[in-house]
Amino acid sequence: MNRPTISDLAAEAGVSVSTVNRILSGTASVRGTTMQRVQAAAERIGFYGLGAIEDRLKKTAPHYRLGFLLQQSSRELYQLFARKIIEASRARKDDIVDPLVDFVDLLTPENIAQRLLALGKECDAVAVIAADHPVIGNAIRDLREAGTPVVTYITDQSAPERAAFVGMNNWKMGRTAAYLVTCMTHGPGRVAVFLGNYRYLCQDVADASFRAYVREHAPHLVVQEARPTNEEPSEAYRMVKDLLNQHEDLAAILIFGGGISGVLRALREASEERRRGIRLICRDIGPETRKGLSEGLITAALCHPLDAISALLVETMIEVTQPGAGDATLQRTLPFEIVTPESI
Repeated sequence: MNRPTISDLAAEAGVSVSTVNRILSGTASVRGTTMQRVQAAAERIGFYGLGAIEDRLKKTAPHYRLGFLLQQSSRELYQLFARKIIEASRARKDDIVDPLVDFVDLLTPENIAQRLLALGKECDAVAVIAADHPVIGNAIRDLREAGTPVVTYITDQSAPERAAFVGMNNWKMGRTAAYLVTCMTHGPGRVAVFLGNYRYLCQDVADASFRAYVREHAPHLVVQEARPTNEEPSEAYRMVKDLLNQHEDLAAILIFGGGISGVLRALREASEERRRGIRLICRDIGPETRKGLSEGLITAALCHPLDAISALLVETMIEVTQPGAGDATLQRTLPFEIVTPESI
């Protein structure tokens, strides 16, 4: 079989032979959309010069340097977030994205703000996961004034100068968690709620909606005041051990923040009979959560769809860098996934 010729490619793409020649030689300008059409046609027919077309397209495509400030480099979940963000950046077809991912291990507002400002100086736009705090809000405002938009990711900030929020509907997530607990518990019981930090808006909203649902549909359940784990497994372990020792009526544990490995450790140390009577709902899924699901210790994990939300984050960050993006804060949410022991 003869290999496709330039004439074959031109016919497949619906352009002239001279247009294909200009793309291959790189001696004259060709519209980006036309080059993309020729690239797609070259892929379809197996044209030998596909590499040259892709190289020309890369040289003319818009180029963005995007920064991502994540948390706790030691947590597998945040490493997973980083990998998915990089994959989404590399998968862009119409532009070139250079992702710069940074992690914050010291979670003080001052340190996060400092790292955010430093990252903003190097990038066209930055995304941040952080607890809401005025110090961080000031950094977001300073970057906005310097021309660098900030997109909040997973959890929002109250700073009006943020360019966009990308995450999931945390009100619905909290009510869904309450629905699951209500359907799976029978009779009076106690529900413990753990937050990573009182200032994570995503967790605070989910906590409020959880309580609203229980007040409406399950008044027989007693929901304790939310307690912070400070994202530390050792603190979550201590808290669950105390609950198991002090409350025989413990029916469910809801953990909206970090520390799931500590919760699971405490439950593994309890008797099988005691574990069987406790429902555990958590957010997102890493290796430890997956293990807890496979053991039947976790009733359900309410998770961000990482492939889709990472792609949406990158797309939104590019959008807010464009001229005329406007002053209104964009709100981009995706439906969450419900993972159970039977669906992993």
